[in-house]
This record gives sequence, structure tokens and C-alpha cells, in this order.
Amino acid sequence: MSSMLKPPVFRLSKSLPGHLVLESDAGQRAHVFVLEEDILRMVVLPEGKLKAARTWAIAPGADDVPAEGRDRFDLSGFTLPRADVSEHDGVLTVQTTRIRLAIRLDGLACRWDCLIDGSWVPAASDRYTQAYNFGWWDEKVYHYLQRNPDEMYFGLGERAGEANRLGQNYRMCNLDPMGYSARSTDPLYKHIPFYITWRRQAGHAFGLFYDTLSDCSFDMGRELDNYHGHYRYFRADHGDLDLYFIAGPLPADVTRRFTWLTGRPAFLPKWSLGYSGSTMTYTDAPDAQQRMNEFLDGCRENDILCDSFHLSSGYTSIGDKRYVFNWNRDKFPDPAAFVRHYLEHGVRLCANIKPALLRDHPRFAEAAAAGLLVQEPDGSPLAVQFWDETGAYLDFTNPATIDWWKSRVKDALLDYGVASTWNDNNEFEIWSDKARVHGFGQPFAAREARPLHTMLMIRSSKEAQIEANPAERPYLVSRSGATGMQRYVQTWSGDNYTSWETLRYNVKMAMGLALSGVSNTGHDIGGFSGPAPEPELFLRWIQHGIFLPRFSIHSWNDDRSVNEPWMYPEHTAVVRDLIRLRYRLMPYLYDLMWRSHSGYEPMIRPTLHDFPHDPRCFEENDDMLLGRNLLVASVVDAGRTDRRVRLPAGAAWYDFWTGQRHAGGQEIVLPATDMRCPPLLAREASVIPLNLAEQHFAAPADRRGFAIFPLAESGEFSDEIFEDDGHSSEGRRGSWQIRVTSAEEGLGIAIGRCGSWPGMGLEIDVLLPAGEKRAIRLSGATLISDKAVAGSRRLALRLA
Repeated sequence: MSSMLKPPVFRLSKSLPGHLVLESDAGQRAHVFVLEEDILRMVVLPEGKLKAARTWAIAPGADDVPAEGRDRFDLSGFTLPRADVSEHDGVLTVQTTRIRLAIRLDGLACRWDCLIDGSWVPAASDRYTQAYNFGWWDEKVYHYLQRNPDEMYFGLGERAGEANRLGQNYRMCNLDPMGYSARSTDPLYKHIPFYITWRRQAGHAFGLFYDTLSDCSFDMGRELDNYHGHYRYFRADHGDLDLYFIAGPLPADVTRRFTWLTGRPAFLPKWSLGYSGSTMTYTDAPDAQQRMNEFLDGCRENDILCDSFHLSSGYTSIGDKRYVFNWNRDKFPDPAAFVRHYLEHGVRLCANIKPALLRDHPRFAEAAAAGLLVQEPDGSPLAVQFWDETGAYLDFTNPATIDWWKSRVKDALLDYGVASTWNDNNEFEIWSDKARVHGFGQPFAAREARPLHTMLMIRSSKEAQIEANPAERPYLVSRSGATGMQRYVQTWSGDNYTSWETLRYNVKMAMGLALSGVSNTGHDIGGFSGPAPEPELFLRWIQHGIFLPRFSIHSWNDDRSVNEPWMYPEHTAVVRDLIRLRYRLMPYLYDLMWRSHSGYEPMIRPTLHDFPHDPRCFEENDDMLLGRNLLVASVVDAGRTDRRVRLPAGAAWYDFWTGQRHAGGQEIVLPATDMRCPPLLAREASVIPLNLAEQHFAAPADRRGFAIFPLAESGEFSDEIFEDDGHSSEGRRGSWQIRVTSAEEGLGIAIGRCGSWPGMGLEIDVLLPAGEKRAIRLSGATLISDKAVAGSRRLALRLA
């Protein structure tokens, strides 16, 4: 090794509660933070000081961080447990009850071990050769780790391709790749530099999060260099190496703790889970308001349940261009009456807004004069390409911009009755190295933290909605985002291409995002870009989409046809029934959103999340868990009339439609000919809350029911289901408590209620599998009737 690559030798220079400081004679520093028993953090500073002093990602157990960010050395919110610190033979060891970090002071090579079943098990080790960049190569940030042969990698947010990231290279650089390949396109829309490593031989997981807003890349073993052995690495263009190590031992533990670390997922109103119509075609039409009203007519005529409509940006047009916060009065002569008409039908509008002003925008001069735009070094607005014109991005690191944005959201949208914001085209594609931003009084180069503007944009939109209507929980959606975006918005996988391949790989994209802390997500059902979906593909996509948190049929088809429920009249009845199934499951989805908010559990997740001891769950598959209790086996191939599904070992499963029970750990084939009944399985020993009321467009109704899938053998289980009014910020909240006891001679069902909420009825229904013949013993309710209905045994009960 040449002298210029000689690694620095560190020494422990300071020991504070939860914080150790290492220094070299050359002035390099490393900070080790003992944040939790299962979370250690390491900051490596080759120049001895931070380049990026604040973070917007870290919000341990909190709803948000300040607009100006959180000081990186702020340790509030962490328990800072005592750690054992010792030094022997040039190795500094830091040990909690869960993690042991060994640091070789000569060169700062690290090894992380986790305590598993009473024994210390190796987790991760730095590469022995140049693991960090101490000014040897360039100004970028590097971290090289050894790559072990038993490792699998999951997460990295929303990525194309297979679920296991092994052998791939990914670039995090938020772009707008309309019509992307869900199998191969990279980069995409979101910036979440976090992944989970699964060690197959040891059977344990850990997570690594690199807290940066810089464009960065991950090589997961694709690159090979003979001089360094097998390795994987992280590289960032700017900033600091700020690394969080999260112990498992299981993937679910890592995801839950990472979500807690980066902030509480937003608890959105229940209507955010309903069907949301959308298409660019309506608002781009010269008679847009009439076309939009025809959508309501179609919902009424076909009795399609609908809660909201994503209002595409055509409402802002002047000519063929988009001008945020402008209403085209030729297309929409009376915006207030238009919005009111939708609300009268129970449909809320979610209006598209964009963070750039075209150079001929009516308010461009105003924004430029006030310094609200990303700037050139001379203070003039930085010109960027945006849609079919040049313009300039708003600078959300300027408090004045935030105030201006909130005022516009209110006076252009919320004051008319628009209920929510659709934050779109917010990838902030700024490529100039010269561009500068306000930085809350400390200017910096815009390219160093492009996703920061995305986060501050959606944060500002949320604040505007809260200020305008503090009694209501705000609903927002955003296409782009970064670590912590779950605190603000629901999201989706962007402008996907219409194909069977997209349907298959969108399933995997959502799973990676859910493992990375963002599970309130969905896709543009039917495909956004490209040809109109053929009928079979359209129906299969809807079959999958009804189980996603965000359910929106959206399109910009090449032939300008519209993906809408009545797109194929011969199949409209099937689509109507699928959407009704979605609304039947609404109480379950809403409970999952509450669990995500209160317990950091992902709403959707891959089977490996809940069944890590089944090695088959780590193999590539097209399955999805909706919560812990429903296994969605979507059909993602053309021409299929059945679906082969591997049932995770460790639980038995009931066919949701027939009630047939299947042992876990086997592969079965489910029929998939009835488009109204997509392949779906319920976990044994589970309760699925349902809305069993007959529902119609613009006439909501609610009758609570519970599908109970009891233990076949003797035993007991219980569950608690959340309830409230579905929308109020401070509304009354309560829960159902259900306990089910199984024995050979009968089933005991105990039902209790805690708290109260509007619409709570005295009569409920319990659905049991059709083959369940055991006698019923009730507690907390009396039996009204017991009969077979549509493949189930239905008990009508009156609550005590």
C-alpha cells in the first residue's frame, strides 16, 4: 500500500452519554452513537466536520421534523442505553444487549455482531481494503462491506426488478421515467437508501440506512475486483457517511424499527382508501368540466362506488401547457360549482399541483422578484426543462417560498372546496452544479439534496391543508419522495407502462417499498402509459389493485382512451363487484392503516416479512400479504385460469371463498376463472372486519361484520380492531375486542367494545367458513339467526 493510501489510526478522544468520538492525528473524526439497544449509528468525517449539518429523515417515534431539519447531533427521542466500551489490541468494542460493534482503530474497519438466542452471531464486516474514503479518490462518500455468500438483500425502496437485490446495481437519483420498465428501469422516483440483509445460514436479518439526500448508488455484488475480495458498497455524490445499523433478528423487526426511526406513518382519513377515479384525458379535453361530470354520471349509471377523483393538471392549462394554481376558466367556468357538484355526490377532489413555474407563468415574475425560485449564482432563476417548456423550480428551503406555496394551495384550491393535494412531477430534476438554494439561511448547491425539496413541498402542502381545516385529517398523495415520506403522504409507483410484465413487477416494487417503511402505496391500475389495456389485463390489474392501500384507475393511453370502470361494457358488472369487494374490506384496510400509524407495521408486505423461517418465502414470487391475515395471490400471466400459490409454513390457510382449509408449507392450485373472486386466502386464527351493508354510489352505508377463521384444533386467539368516525383529527375512538375459543365440541365467540364512535350499531354479523359445523357459545352478544349464505355460515348477532 502506498503512503498516500495509508489508513489513519484513530483513538477514543471523548465519551459522552450515547456518544463516542474517535479522532486521528490528521484530524479525521468518527462518531459512534448508541441510540437504542438495537440501533447503533456511525458517522465518518474525513475532514473532521459535517458537510451536511441537518437531517430530515430522522424522527424517532415522531410525526415530523422542523421544516429546517434536525441537527444531526440531536439525540432527542432516543433512549441512549448504557453500553459496555472496552479497548484491547487496537480494537475498540462497543456492546449493547443486542449489538456488538468492534472497531479496528488502525484504519477504522468495523464488524457488527448481533446477539441471537444467547450467542453473538456475525452480521456485517467492513471490507478489509479501504472501506472508507479518507480523501484518497475524490470528494464522494464511500462505504465498502464484505459480501458473504449466504446474504440476500431486500428493500432500497421502490426499485425495478426482482425482490432480492443481490447481484444488481442501483442508482438513487429521482427522475420522471414515464413508461418505465418495472423489470429493468433504474433510477426511479424515490430516494430511500435503506436495505435489509438476510443471512440465510444464521437465519437473522439486520438493516443499514445511509442518511443522505445526495444522489447515491448501491452495488449489491454486481461489481467484482480481484484485489478486494467479494464486496458490496454504497457511494454518495455529496454529504457525509452517516450510517445506522439496525439489529433484527427478523426482517419484520428491522422494518418496524426503521419506520419508527424515520417517523410515524400518517393516519389518513378512511376515504383515502376508497376508489379514486383519474385520467389525464378528461381535464385535457376542451370541455373538461362536462367530461368530469360525465364520470359522475358513469358512476351513478353503473353503480360504481367512488370516494375521490384525482384531478389531473389539465385544469391548470393555458394553451397546451400547465400552470400550477391557475384555473382554466374556459374548461372550468365555475370551479366552486364544479367542486361542489362532486362533493354533493360524495366524491372529493385531489388536485394535481406541480413545484415548477414555467417562464411565462402569470406569477413567474412575482416569484422571481421575491427570490422564491432555485437560483443561478447571480441570483437569477435557474432555467430547467419542465414538461414542454423551460421554467424554474420553487426553492422550498426558503421559508418565504413555503409561506407562498401554502397561501396558493389555500386560495387556488382549498377555498373552492378541493379536499386534498396530488403532489406531482416533484422529482426536482436539477442538474446544474452551479444552482444554489436558500438553505434556511445557509445556502448550498441544489444538487446536494434534490429530494429535500420534494419532502418540503409535501410537508408544506400538508400544513396548508391542516391550517385550512384543522378538524379534518389531511389526505395527500405524492409521486416522488425520500426517507420519511410516510409521515405525510400516500404514494404510488408512478407512470407505469401498460403490460403484463408491469403488473408482475409492480407487485415486487410495492413489496420493496413496504419493507423500506412506506407501505401506503399503490399503482396506476390498468397501466398509465402505452396502449390501452386489453380486457383480461385490465380485470386482472383491478383484481390486484383492490387489495392495495391506494386504489386508483389512472391512464394516459396512447389512443387517448380512458381506463375507467365501464371501459369494457361487457365486464362492467365484474368491475363493479370487485370494487364492492374493496369496500367490503374497508374496515380491515382502515385497521391496517391504524396499525401502521400506531405500531409501525406495514400495511402490505412480502410473505418473508411474516414467515422468515420458511426459506421458500425468500424465493422470488408474486404473492402479497395484506396485513398479517390475508394472502393475495394475484394472477399476473395472460390466459391463466388457475393460480399456483405456495402457502407459507407456520400457519394454516382458508380459501376465502370456499372456506376450505389448507395446511401451510405446501403448494396448491386455486381456480381463477371467476373474475369476481380473485384468489385469496385467510390465515387460520384470524378475524377480518368487514362492512356487510349493501352499498351504492353516493349512498354510503355501514354494517359491521367479522369473518372469523377459527382454529381447527383446540385453542384460543383474540384480536382488537380499531374504529372511529373515519375523518376527524380529534374524533371519538374505540375498538372491538374479539376472542375465539376452539374445541371439539364447539366454538366460543366473545365480543366486546371499548369506547364509542359514530354509527356504531347494535347488530353485527359473524361469517364462519362454510364447513364450520360446531356449536356456537356467545359472550357479549345474543344470536338472532344462524344460516348458510353465499358459501359462509352467517351468524346475525345483537350486542349485549
